[in-house]
Amino acid sequence: QMQLVESGGGSVPAGGSLRLSCAASGGSYGLSYYTMGWFRQAPGKEREFVAHISWNGNIKKYTASVKDRFSISKDNNARTVYLQMNSLKVEDTAVYFCAASVSGSESAFSSAAYTTWGQGTQVTVSS
Repeated sequence: QMQLVESGGGSVPAGGSLRLSCAASGGSYGLSYYTMGWFRQAPGKEREFVAHISWNGNIKKYTASVKDRFSISKDNNARTVYLQMNSLKVEDTAVYFCAASVSGSESAFSSAAYTTWGQGTQVTVSS
């Protein structure tokens, strides 16, 4: 069974940048088999979709609040997915989760479409 491990979280001032990584290990298939997504969950709030990237990397989708600030990418050979976060805002503070889905990108906006999740990495943005 594939496992996902996120890293790269931390504390930054508003306007700063972070790059999250999600390393996959195990399982029978490489990342090219999956739609990969990033979600986040702030204290007291539900987990929300942030971004996803299709199996071949050709389709990338973002929630409106991060579009033009965040960028998702992946390296199938390295089995790693990235989330570059620029111009961070206080409201971006959350635990960020990486997840894998065998569903197509058209249904990958919902957490229910994802079957494998990482443990999360904390991102804290201060004013």
